[in-house]
Amino acid sequence: MRRSGVSEASKPHRVRCETRHRAYRQTDKDSAMSAKKIAFIGLGIMGLPMAVNLVRAGHTVTGFNRSPQRVDSLVAEGGLRGGSIAEAVADAEVVITMVPDSPDVEAVLAGEGGVFENAKPGTLVIDMSTIRPDVARSVAGIGAERGFRVLDAPVSGGEAGAIEAKLSIMVGGSQEDFDAARPVFDVLGTTPVLVGPSGSGQTVKAANQLIVAGNIQLLAEALVFLEAHGVDTESGLEVLGGGLAGSTVLQRKGKGMRERNFTPGFRIALHDKDMRIVTDSAHAAGVAVPLGAQVAQNVAALKNQGHGGLDHSALLKIVEQLSGRGE
Repeated sequence: MRRSGVSEASKPHRVRCETRHRAYRQTDKDSAMSAKKIAFIGLGIMGLPMAVNLVRAGHTVTGFNRSPQRVDSLVAEGGLRGGSIAEAVADAEVVITMVPDSPDVEAVLAGEGGVFENAKPGTLVIDMSTIRPDVARSVAGIGAERGFRVLDAPVSGGEAGAIEAKLSIMVGGSQEDFDAARPVFDVLGTTPVLVGPSGSGQTVKAANQLIVAGNIQLLAEALVFLEAHGVDTESGLEVLGGGLAGSTVLQRKGKGMRERNFTPGFRIALHDKDMRIVTDSAHAAGVAVPLGAQVAQNVAALKNQGHGGLDHSALLKIVEQLSGRGE
């Protein structure tokens, strides 16, 4: 006798499909509920890909940048245009700043026409720039007095890490504010860590920049050393990368240094600023950083030679000069 309707064999598949569809709808609903209105101020080499990743994660991102062409790039990816800081932050639940130096952060957040004058009290303000720890503490204090929740959250990973959303994020502030920011951090990086109260994120970032600069300097010396002895540097770096000498610096910077391709992922001018933060902060704390101080001088020399726009891996140029092998 012929049966009508769905066979018994097909019912489990149908049930599974309906369950899966319900799960998809619930996921979409959860995503919509978690989507934030984010203002992103500073769309440079790092800031733009970070903002784009937030757009792709479903957040509404309004960008502002001194160079409007960078905002055009964000809009092309689905972001919104902020004609001013005031316009960008007006309805924001989260404000992220990613600007070059301490005075820029002070102006953007606490200056006339800045975030604290125009955002809604209670807004979560995340400064992801790299600045002096004392300035981070000062800005957080001003923000708190005006009713804002402020985190310092500098990042490491360079342009590639920003594009790939694999940044390391070192955060200073309260646990409560860190927890509130965690969904945003999880879009941007793989290692968001609360390292202490306000200013602590910047202190850890200074230590990071010290280590990175030292690694690049030693990688540059190793390359010049290998070349002087006629070693195939591609093979040499491959085997070095598999041992204790291996590092993210070697992995990300080695090929470009071998080829003398110094297209900026992180500019010498910015690392010079960071190394001044390191040496000044070390001096203030009474801490000796002899190797770091030497590398800081090399970075500064490269900048003073007019190479501030090159990638920091251009430290290789200094080693070549000292070895009598440069141009």
